[in-house]
Amino acid sequence: MNSEKPQGGPLLTEGPIAKTLLIFSLPILLGNVLQTLNGSINAMWIGKFLGETALAATSNANIMMFLLISAIFGIAMAAVILVGQNLGARRPDEAKRVVGASTVFFAILACIVGIIGVVFSPAILAWMNTPADAKEMADAYTRIIFAGIPFIFGFNLVMAVLRGSGDAKTPFYFLLLSVVLDIILNPLLIKGYGPFPEMGISGSAVASFIANLLSFVLLIWYLYWKRYFLRITRDDLHLLRLDWAILRSLIQKGLPMGLNMIVVSVSNLILISLVNSYGSEASAAFGIANQISSYVQMPAMAIGGAVTSMAAQNIGAGNWSRVNRITWTGVGFNVVLTGLLVVILHWFNREALALFLPSTGKAIDIGVHINNVTLWSFILFGVFTVVAGVVRSAGSVMVPLAVSFIALLVIRNPAASFFSSHYGFDAIWWSFPIGFAVAALLNLLYYRFGNWRNAKMMAGSPSRA
Repeated sequence: MNSEKPQGGPLLTEGPIAKTLLIFSLPILLGNVLQTLNGSINAMWIGKFLGETALAATSNANIMMFLLISAIFGIAMAAVILVGQNLGARRPDEAKRVVGASTVFFAILACIVGIIGVVFSPAILAWMNTPADAKEMADAYTRIIFAGIPFIFGFNLVMAVLRGSGDAKTPFYFLLLSVVLDIILNPLLIKGYGPFPEMGISGSAVASFIANLLSFVLLIWYLYWKRYFLRITRDDLHLLRLDWAILRSLIQKGLPMGLNMIVVSVSNLILISLVNSYGSEASAAFGIANQISSYVQMPAMAIGGAVTSMAAQNIGAGNWSRVNRITWTGVGFNVVLTGLLVVILHWFNREALALFLPSTGKAIDIGVHINNVTLWSFILFGVFTVVAGVVRSAGSVMVPLAVSFIALLVIRNPAASFFSSHYGFDAIWWSFPIGFAVAALLNLLYYRFGNWRNAKMMAGSPSRA
């Protein structure tokens, strides 16, 4: 074992917890905001220049991408935890072993997914019942997006390794570069301004392809230029292999974390189906309220990601008292930051909705009611997210997945259906605080009484004695 402190890797096992957590989570939060804004702005360009059919085409492609990103997100999070635990245990050589095996694994996955997507794009879109008038544009857009999968997967892996080693700033800077390039190139390539060719819907996909490619290549170049301590050098080429012990951990621990995102998505789709039965005004109001709530969730998601990295390093170091303090500091930050957003949005509820909906009419009144009932419950969502992040950092991934399944698909959605049939449309939204309260309570009980501290990411990983 190498017990020396790794050079270039800021350890999260030292220093004041609150300050470290805040500094570490802010770049993650800003990155989440950037990605959401990027999607919104690109949709605006496509809608403005190419119309509703083009938007339908991209939305079908984005559903496919969400499923892929969900799976890769879980595996990347597993890499974050493995790197973090090994660095916390002062085992940089083992952390580099994780990097080597993950690089080969992600490269193989990216090539397989990219080739399947490019070759079978029409069949996949037909299976999804893509509208006939949007199918041709969706095919053109999707093929290019799939061709860029290696760079998307690669970027996600490098971000995971950096965050696992305690660096959230570098991924943010290059994510910012990617988003800025994507936003600038979209209108230029869609309409063909100046020296750029007019490519229509393909131009939007090419813009994303170029942005991801350049950001990924420049990030890799930067890390080698800075002599990042986990980079693979000529002497480390033997680490670029399929290490089955590591891959088994990435898959066994990563897939449940990815499935958690899919559970959330399925739950939302079922809820949307219920709301759609009440007409277009209800659907529009819920859609916009959902968009607003996505911003409310961002502090919790960022703090949850930061807490996972911090807890992983401290679990590797065997510093369980610090892990406990990290947990409750994260919960406190979530309550304050999410609570502040909720108060602001309640104060400007109608004004926020009026940015998207007509200022008068039934839809905005429905939206105001939805926000009044649901927004505060995202504080409970944040408690669940933060505590689940700590539990996962030890290697216990199945219980958080089961809790999400129970809270959303067994409690929230049936409650929404029950309230709808017995008390009317306005009562549907009480299913949100009920579902999130169940999720928070179950996770807190497991944190307090469960055996998650004895979980292991892989054989030889640190666990509580």
